[in-house]
Amino acid sequence: MRSEFYIGCDVGSASVRAGIFDATGKMVASRSNPIRTWKPDANFVEQSSDDIWKACCTCFNDIIYDAALEPNQIKGIGFDATCSLVVLGENNIPLSVGPDNSSEQNIIVWMDHRALKEAEQVNQSNHDVLKYVGGTISPEMQIPKLLWLKKNKPETWAKAKKFFDLSDYLVYRATGDDVRSLCTTTCKWTYLGHEESDAEDSMGKWDDSFFRQVGLEELANDGYKKIGRKIRPVGEAVGAGLDKEAAVDLGLEVNTPVGVAIIDAHAGGLGLLGMQSDKQKDSSSFNNRLALIGGTSSCHMAVADKPQFIKGIWGPYYSAMIPGMWLNEGGQSATGSLIDHVIFTSDKSSELKDMAKDENKTVYKVLNERLEQIAQKQEMDYLGELSQNFHVLPYFHGNRSPRANPNLVGSISGLHLSSSLDDLALQYLATIQAIAYGTRHIIDELNLNGYSIDSIMATGGGTKNEVFLQEHANITGCKITLPAEPEAVLLGSAVLGAVASGKFATVQKAMEAMNQAGEIIHPRNGEDRKYHDDKYRVFHKMYEDQISYNEIMNHN
Repeated sequence: MRSEFYIGCDVGSASVRAGIFDATGKMVASRSNPIRTWKPDANFVEQSSDDIWKACCTCFNDIIYDAALEPNQIKGIGFDATCSLVVLGENNIPLSVGPDNSSEQNIIVWMDHRALKEAEQVNQSNHDVLKYVGGTISPEMQIPKLLWLKKNKPETWAKAKKFFDLSDYLVYRATGDDVRSLCTTTCKWTYLGHEESDAEDSMGKWDDSFFRQVGLEELANDGYKKIGRKIRPVGEAVGAGLDKEAAVDLGLEVNTPVGVAIIDAHAGGLGLLGMQSDKQKDSSSFNNRLALIGGTSSCHMAVADKPQFIKGIWGPYYSAMIPGMWLNEGGQSATGSLIDHVIFTSDKSSELKDMAKDENKTVYKVLNERLEQIAQKQEMDYLGELSQNFHVLPYFHGNRSPRANPNLVGSISGLHLSSSLDDLALQYLATIQAIAYGTRHIIDELNLNGYSIDSIMATGGGTKNEVFLQEHANITGCKITLPAEPEAVLLGSAVLGAVASGKFATVQKAMEAMNQAGEIIHPRNGEDRKYHDDKYRVFHKMYEDQISYNEIMNHN
């Protein structure tokens, strides 16, 4: 039996998942464990670092048992997580971050939008560091959240000893070493990974003038002890590996190597972009590739040899995903969550769930089959055309990119008084298409600024839905390649563990060995393209109309 395995651990919005992989990227065991979430007020979403660590421990012990492995067969560990903010006080005690004043609730989750005003304040600074976040900082990033804490939770702010991105916290909890990731700090904290470092043990540097200008001078004054003084590239081995307490918690050996962590979507990039395509037999050039990582939200990752400054697209971030390369990151704040919102707020949702249960199918499969039946009745050979007079603007949770406006809202055009299951199926289809138009918009902006993307590597919840996939291919005109290992985010974390163990010399070498291609979805040809070009024009027009409505209503 092969003796070398690697664990990838992914902390998502609702659960912790862990998987064991071999050196070819084959998963031999996986487990998932739910985590708690609190929503104490509108736009507030909070979690607990202790609760998340316990879920990690449960998953680790379970998968080792399931795989019938000995702890010494696990040669490396990688962690990824949502870009959520963890707050710790003296002796690593959790501190309250919200109105409930519960110390257990010490994480501001990535999707939390409490810091809208603070994001606007930061953006008004027009500081040069904003060039590296697409020109506009998001309330989903950590600097606005820190400003909110300073203003609204002064006791927590005064007591706080460490502020972590969640994946960096997991590495700290596992090793006892406060080593931050070039991924997290560069993408979410305005760290300048490309700058020459003024510290021997770090790459890049913080910009003191930015922190002083936006009102976070305390962080600069203490030499960034609270947010990270040692910043290293992803996958590098951290210290001596697992400490004694963490080894007992996780059921592994002391000193098991742990890699510098990564954000969850970026782990997906490491699990996807190394796949060989029919055009390229290696991954030496990534210019035509986009990693699409779907879930509650969606992220769109593209890398290049040189920095590309694209308005409304996060980055360019140096070494934030693949060391030595520049990352541009697009995203949609609500995708899977938007589809579920449309389905489960309908008065037909109970009937739909009952049908799915009776037929032993998902609600999405039932709706997909319903769309096929409607198309057949109308003698259409392409079900996408059912939405000709039904349009959705998908900005129900703002727009992350390329409009970079969290204040935008969603809208629907084409409603009738009827409320049938067929009507729900149509809304569901139009919502999927709207999300795909958002992806096309991001790709268009990337391709206008140095990229030539014609291939999407996709993973996540949406990739289990054939209508979601085919409509994305049809609307973007891109070939979509699915990974042979569907859990590409977990695989990306395992890549970090494999690199930390010394099995592979670089992250890119590990990707090439562990990323394997699976099914390919091609776009349809013919009139479909013109149809979607027209609907794409409507997509943009709906945004323009929203702006004009706002101007009318805000006119003095």
